[in-house]
Amino acid sequence: MIRIALLVALAGHTVMAQSKDAHWATAAKNGFGTSTTLSSKVWFTLAEGVMTEVFYPTLDLPNVQTLQVYVDNGGQTETEIKDTTHRLEIPNPAALTFRQINTAKSGAYTITKTYITDPRHNTVLIDIDFDSRGDLTAYVSYDPSLNNSGWHDVSGFVPDALLATDKNVSSALMSSCGITALSSGTDSNPPANLVQVIKLDQKRCTVVLAFGETTAQAVNAGRASLARGFAAIKSEYEIGWQNYVATLPRIANHQRQFNMAAMVLRGLEDKTYRGAVIASPSTPWGGGPNANEPNTTGYHAVWARDLYHVATALDGMGDRAGANRLLDYLLNVQQEANGVFPQNSWVHGSPIGRALQLDQMAWPLILAYQLQRYDRKSWFDHLKPAADVILRHGPRTNQDRWEEKSGYSPATIAAEIAGLVCAADIATYNGDKAIARKYLETADNWAQNVEKWTVTKEGNAAGYYLRITENDDPNDGAKMEINSSSLVVDERKIVDAGFLELVRLGIKSPRDPLIVESLKLIDQLIKVKTPVGDAWYRYNHDAYGETSDGGNYDARNGIGRLWTLLTGERGEYELAAGDIAAARRRLDTMAAFANDGLMIPEQVWDRKESPTPSLRFGAGTGSATPLAWSMAQFIRLAMSIERGRNIETPRVVWERYGSRG
Repeated sequence: MIRIALLVALAGHTVMAQSKDAHWATAAKNGFGTSTTLSSKVWFTLAEGVMTEVFYPTLDLPNVQTLQVYVDNGGQTETEIKDTTHRLEIPNPAALTFRQINTAKSGAYTITKTYITDPRHNTVLIDIDFDSRGDLTAYVSYDPSLNNSGWHDVSGFVPDALLATDKNVSSALMSSCGITALSSGTDSNPPANLVQVIKLDQKRCTVVLAFGETTAQAVNAGRASLARGFAAIKSEYEIGWQNYVATLPRIANHQRQFNMAAMVLRGLEDKTYRGAVIASPSTPWGGGPNANEPNTTGYHAVWARDLYHVATALDGMGDRAGANRLLDYLLNVQQEANGVFPQNSWVHGSPIGRALQLDQMAWPLILAYQLQRYDRKSWFDHLKPAADVILRHGPRTNQDRWEEKSGYSPATIAAEIAGLVCAADIATYNGDKAIARKYLETADNWAQNVEKWTVTKEGNAAGYYLRITENDDPNDGAKMEINSSSLVVDERKIVDAGFLELVRLGIKSPRDPLIVESLKLIDQLIKVKTPVGDAWYRYNHDAYGETSDGGNYDARNGIGRLWTLLTGERGEYELAAGDIAAARRRLDTMAAFANDGLMIPEQVWDRKESPTPSLRFGAGTGSATPLAWSMAQFIRLAMSIERGRNIETPRVVWERYGSRG
């Protein structure tokens, strides 16, 4: 960490401070921004009163650890993260403009920072207002991690900018107040983490962080943004977002949250690889012990599952063109030659995980049906190969939707059935009636046997759905090891609400006795009443979350927390059951889960007791925030309520199965 008191002013010279390890910032973001233009390929994130990851030139490539203000308060170095109280404002609710207001715990100063990006250049602009009592000195500390790596950044300078480079990514730190460079002079061997610092010579400055393939490109972009000025760029930036928000539908409640969710989903789509929407611009719990090398993906990758949920949200809002871009990406970029959609991928389509998750094979088929993608090329080149993978490998999946276990999962089987029925409809349209019959026969067989494979009657006369069974016998008492834990549990004792996919996708009636009976057990075992409404765990015994003392998830001793999207899924079930009032309460709860930046998290804290002030009952944890899936679930539930039906339920599936219930 830089000690400001030891810095020596070296005007015109580079700023270098070295620390041995880089660490990604908290994943609990309360701000995320980018312009609506495709020419500006830079995105910022905010947390704990400072700027955290900045992505450039694609959404899977973070280049910044943090950028924050340090204050020399009478010889005592104070940082925004540790020594101020943080408040966030959204000055324009129709734009991804955010303002951080940090007040010194001592009361000696207030730092107000407003963030935007330049729609014409790869630059982040920060309007900084330093209001202090007495003659205090402020500095901007920039910790680059270019090319997703805390090491290997090489420093440089020109008279008006501090430069950093790692291979084909360069940054330039500039200021409207000019540059006074400082250095702490430390050893650079072995490789270490570069930090740059500039002094703020005025109380009000615009700081620009610019990027380019070369330092010359970064400097030119920064100079262009400084020449135009913060006010002019802010106006152009906000007009772009206001024009987008004007196209959004009106809903009865939570319009502000709805608009933010829509803007975030729009912002999470890559600008080079169109249709590639990352899961979250964050790395939950730091991604490991350090971020020295570019091997941490965090959630800034693309999952077919998440793309499906985002696409159905876009389509529900009337943005069919946007939904089609996501399907185009799935088919033309991510899908492999053998028809498989990888577990996840970088935005350019190169696979990261290789596990075969059969629900992710099914979602693109369902989406193609919903978007009426019946053209012959899509069918033969992409959709049929994907359906054939399900036919060959299903219904048992290599991994369930939580990417943990193999076996017979009610949630995965529901997606497989719906995917095959949708594929059969597209096959029939293309004259491939024989394969359509084969798909339907298989789907019918799986629909008839899903209870046999996944419902246990041990200890319960009516029976109930299990989370997953290792084989096709849910009553054999097979033992299952909980992921990220040493706990081994009888699979009959592990339940989740994944069986609700059978209702949402039109395979079972919401009044099906087994569905109703299983819900009773779910609410007994994994429901928690938070201060803002009901929430559910993924499953009992889950270990994917903070440790008992509030520490970062460590892949050994975690405790699963409450997932916000499950509240939305319950709302969709209640809407299917005709209880629109209950569905509205779920939407209210999802909105209440959002933080002060209106970002809906992946998980929220699950109890009154808290080991740290940052973990509050019913509020976001250190998991991914914002999560695209959570934001999409909010939008889809809102639009379903407006229309009085679940907008994503495939009609062809409901007519074949659910309508008979």
